[in-house]
Amino acid sequence: MIQVIWDLEDDPRGNVRHIAEHDVASNEVEEVLNDRHSQTVYSASSGRLITFGWTAAGRYLAVVWELVEEDPLVLYPVTAYPAPEPRQEK
Repeated sequence: MIQVIWDLEDDPRGNVRHIAEHDVASNEVEEVLNDRHSQTVYSASSGRLITFGWTAAGRYLAVVWELVEEDPLVLYPVTAYPAPEPRQEK
């Protein structure tokens, strides 16, 4: 299980508020980060790690994060937003 660091909800510059601005909840971020089927790559725009995955409610999200610690695995989500669904290969 991944440990996720969240700023205080009332922190105007914190990750909870920033993610909420994109209509994403912190529990959705944790679902994507903890799903073994989610895919992680480096963002071309920021150079940060970004994980794409599905929430339990069926939303496809992109979660941009920073590695805080490797063992145990601790992540700091920078932002998250709904992403276009991946194309199905035929």
